[in-house]
Amino acid sequence: MDFAGYLRPRLRLIVRFGLFGIVLSSAAMLLVVANGETVSFASRKTFAVATLAFGFAILGWSGSVFAGAAIENMQAHLDTNSNWTEAGSRRAMTAIGSFGAGGMLGVVVMTTVLRAAH
Repeated sequence: MDFAGYLRPRLRLIVRFGLFGIVLSSAAMLLVVANGETVSFASRKTFAVATLAFGFAILGWSGSVFAGAAIENMQAHLDTNSNWTEAGSRRAMTAIGSFGAGGMLGVVVMTTVLRAAH
């Protein structure tokens, strides 16, 4: 497989969930501001939630890499019939991390837009 063919689906996953994070965090900020809170409050709270998702993904991804093979071997030994794999876990953590990073970016952009509008 060529490098572009290897990279394309991975970048598509990152971009898709990053854009979803941007849209959702922007909508969350607008919703919080529309409910009467300040832009500063909405920015801090929405950024914190996005950062939580990003941090969880970083921790989960490193845990998948560190213990993934051991967990797969344990599941095979115990015959648990779960479909958990190290690659699947890393993919899920990449999606959550992209969502969190997109959310943080969306908060920064929406905070700038909302402050300029006031």
